[in-house]
Amino acid sequence: MNKIHEISKRLSSRLHDLEFQEPVTHVYNPLDYAWESHAAYLEFADHGAKVLFMGMNPGPWGMAQTGVPFGDVGFVRDFLGIEKPVSKPALEHPKRLVEGFECSRSEVSGSRLWGWVQERYETPESFFKEFFIWNYCPLSFMEESGRNRTPDQLPKEERETIFGPCDDALREVVEAMEIEMVVGVGTWAEKQAKRALKKSGTKFGRILHPSPASPKANQGWAPIVEDELSALGLI
Repeated sequence: MNKIHEISKRLSSRLHDLEFQEPVTHVYNPLDYAWESHAAYLEFADHGAKVLFMGMNPGPWGMAQTGVPFGDVGFVRDFLGIEKPVSKPALEHPKRLVEGFECSRSEVSGSRLWGWVQERYETPESFFKEFFIWNYCPLSFMEESGRNRTPDQLPKEERETIFGPCDDALREVVEAMEIEMVVGVGTWAEKQAKRALKKSGTKFGRILHPSPASPKANQGWAPIVEDELSALGLI
């Protein structure tokens, strides 16, 4: 177990007993029920990356299924080479079943991000020598309807209960990996990174989120991100 495993375990433990009010009815923590595949992914943190891509939180068909940030099942299994047993959250939403690597739904954000990684870097090892991907918050929130609710949509007092543990974990990851720059995947992630790391001397950047809810991303995410990373001096 490396330092990043320890940080992730500690973060999961600190978030375990938090309670959230309606409209949130279900909370998934893939660091718990998908720990084996999450731990396998964290092994890539030892490859020497100095730039951290930071997402917001798990998507329902990505990390919520596989335990890997932006973890579309196909890319996690076939590109990253990870396929581990995934159990179930304590309270499972009937419209958001956790099927692990049996999940047939594709995570569009994950397909775009890992598809770009595969196209540009060809192997996971080549990518992870330069970059590592971390989600700020490992919890996935759902409403009674099954609708996904992101951390920025939580009431202020609930958001603040996750900020402490998630900020600490981010700082610990940056210190343990000697990260020089954190690149927010989307505006909200960049904002959290800047707030949590304002005293660290870390550099910051931002790339467009690959979400299908983003009209700009739907016009062609990969070439836009290539331009953004080039402007940051990262490719």
